[in-house]
Amino acid sequence: MELRHLRCFVAVAEELHFGRAAARLHVAQPALSQQIRRLEAELNVQLFQRTKRRVVLTEPGRVFLAKTRVVLSHAHEAVSSVQRANHGEIGELSIGFVGSAAQGILPEILKLSRKRFPEIQLSLQELTTSQQIACLRNSQIQVGFLRPPIADPDIQTESIVREPWVVAIPRSHPLRTRSLIALHELAKESFIGTPRTLGPGFYDQAFSLCLQAGFSPRVVQEAVHMQTIVSLVNAGLGVALVPQSVEKWSNEGVLYKRIRGSPTVEMAFAWRQGEQSPAFRSFASVVRAAAKPRRNRP
Repeated sequence: MELRHLRCFVAVAEELHFGRAAARLHVAQPALSQQIRRLEAELNVQLFQRTKRRVVLTEPGRVFLAKTRVVLSHAHEAVSSVQRANHGEIGELSIGFVGSAAQGILPEILKLSRKRFPEIQLSLQELTTSQQIACLRNSQIQVGFLRPPIADPDIQTESIVREPWVVAIPRSHPLRTRSLIALHELAKESFIGTPRTLGPGFYDQAFSLCLQAGFSPRVVQEAVHMQTIVSLVNAGLGVALVPQSVEKWSNEGVLYKRIRGSPTVEMAFAWRQGEQSPAFRSFASVVRAAAKPRRNRP
């Protein structure tokens, strides 16, 4: 039994006239009559009572009509769903992100994705840059938001936003009244940072800024998450170089100061080389649309 047989049956059952049903289906009437006879033979059931003047559904025919409509509706939904999935309108994506992305561009991207592609299901995990690279390589996530540079030929990245580095200091710090700080003024400070193994590019950039200012930072404490780093600054354990987006984590005991020269740090969109699923392509278009205005800001 094929779907075309069921469509023929429904047309005749709804028209109760083989000529009108044949015209509706754009087939010859003898061919339609033959299809119905084959269907009845396959079911071993009479679906219609036929006379010279009229066609009437039998009781088994009425039952079969109700069930057939359901089958054809499900078939239509299946075809529609697979076509929409092929167009990137339906699907699933696992996404990794560094904590600071949640205070930056990521919420904007998620809102835009939900608006444009509400049936793409997104699963989010907060992961360090190194963890995201491992998960991308193992296909545990399809998308990452991390801090470049990335030295892995299997991972592609695209810069989506640049933001200034700032210095997080305790509110009681001697430089608390300054709006702008030169990094060399922090040469004798204790620093709180992230372990290099969890984000070597980010770590190296922060370390390089200090070296360019003429000193090697004395790191007294390391933490995985930016929120923890800010909390340790609040506790008076030291100062920290962080992206400007971290300022959105409200902490009454911490001040954020601009750095003379306005050095910047990148956020990148990352994916595994060769990733081309329709859902990924749709999500990538959202990321680029959200990032474009930020790239164009002076």
